[in-house]
Amino acid sequence: MNKRTFFSGLFLSLLAACAQLSPHEAVQNTTARRVIQNARMRGDHDALGEYFEDTGRKMQAKAEEEKKLLEHYEEKSYLYGRRAQDLKAHTAALVLKYTKSAEENLKQAALHRKMAREQAQRDLNARLLHAVQRHEDEQDTGLAE
Repeated sequence: MNKRTFFSGLFLSLLAACAQLSPHEAVQNTTARRVIQNARMRGDHDALGEYFEDTGRKMQAKAEEEKKLLEHYEEKSYLYGRRAQDLKAHTAALVLKYTKSAEENLKQAALHRKMAREQAQRDLNARLLHAVQRHEDEQDTGLAE
């Protein structure tokens, strides 16, 4: 098993451990925060981008569910008596919370995707520079002989 596969598996298992937390809690979780801060390779940022994008989609889905529930409470408030106002207020707050969380997660996903592209460009530049240097060394060696 090579290092990259090992670290990718370790990274994904750490993310899975944080998946049960809300996105805000996951970022505040010390393990998840360390994974985010230590992301150096393109694969790390790709995985973080996927994680945040997936979490953002889940938060959008939850917001949609709560919106439907809020519509139900507004249309059928007579079924809930005095609790109707509390249910509507609570559900509206959840819609706002999930919507905001989805936006934050999608921003984080975009940020990590950008970092992955930048890292890929740096890697490509480093490989090209190495190839040019190797070619120049071969040219110098050929001239010396």
